[in-house]
Amino acid sequence: MSTATRVLGAAAAAEFLHLAPAAVRLPVLRRTLARRTAGHGTAPGHVALTFDDGPDPRSTPYVLDALDALAGPGRVRATFFLLGSMLERAPALGAELVARGHEVAVHGWFHRSQWYPAPARDLRELRRAGAAVTDLCGARPLWYRPPYGVLTAGPALAARRLGLRSVLWTVWGRDWTAEATGRTVLETARPGLTAGATLLLHDSDCTSAPGSWRATLDALPLIAAHCREHGLTLGPLRDHGIPLP
Repeated sequence: MSTATRVLGAAAAAEFLHLAPAAVRLPVLRRTLARRTAGHGTAPGHVALTFDDGPDPRSTPYVLDALDALAGPGRVRATFFLLGSMLERAPALGAELVARGHEVAVHGWFHRSQWYPAPARDLRELRRAGAAVTDLCGARPLWYRPPYGVLTAGPALAARRLGLRSVLWTVWGRDWTAEATGRTVLETARPGLTAGATLLLHDSDCTSAPGSWRATLDALPLIAAHCREHGLTLGPLRDHGIPLP
């Protein structure tokens, strides 16, 4: 075997190992071997409400007000997965999330897929994002969700090293598309809104169709009403019954 062949083989093996954790995106693995990483909770009747890509001064305040306005036995709280680059530009909004009772978590520094191995970069950026959430929001994050839900080995290992549990989602509303409306978000999510589900929504359109956050806003009262009708409680991941590392 030539040196070039050995080098190529080693590179292919490294890439395979790096990409292997991303298989958790496959529905069959989410339902069986990777239930905790997918976001399946054990708290009775609980649905974890999560938002990605903020904080965004153009949209997050409206989402916060909508959550406060939802009817029921107390205001609805959620988990916000924050991008460090967004938080750096709106630190006061990050602190407001915590002051209003919500949970903050890490979505990375930049919103990009981590397809190729770069362990030093992954650890550096995730540590930077986690420190920003802790320092600017005033609360230590417990969770990490990779951009696009692509959990490769580098970020997964970095998250574990930093004491963060990686968690994806079990149901989404496709609220990031230009065609989304409050009704389509509910109809898309409805089949998966069952006890133990983790719902993915977005409080920013920084990586989505412009203005798509308004569909999320319109969907929130519809989702809350559906959950009430079925005896489900919306809340943050900290109440979802997923063990921490």
